[in-house]
Amino acid sequence: MNNNESMEMYLETIYILERDYNHAHGVEIAKRLGVSKPSVTKAMNLLKEKGLINKEHYGTITLTKEGREISKKIYNNHKLISMFLQKSLNLDFDEASENACRIEHIISDKMLNAIKQYLDLPKCR
Repeated sequence: MNNNESMEMYLETIYILERDYNHAHGVEIAKRLGVSKPSVTKAMNLLKEKGLINKEHYGTITLTKEGREISKKIYNNHKLISMFLQKSLNLDFDEASENACRIEHIISDKMLNAIKQYLDLPKCR
């Protein structure tokens, strides 16, 4: 997993946790991603330096406006790709979601628009 893909996975996980619980904690992020707490701490420090998250020293983690925009796009791409894989290839939800997780980091806007057209959804901007 490259650095950009890794950061996207962290952002998407924070987005989901924030959506469900209004914030995230390092322990929960580590658990969901199957990584160590020190790995989460290192990633959170980098995301904070980039202005994508707010992080209290021993507290909650929330997305900044920019972080939320990026993570929402990643999350929506994941859902779109997963839906496409389920509909076009008849994959079950788990298999489609697992593969969407890999694909979402490398897919082009042109391909996303083609998927949206296939699914009869509005195009990306």
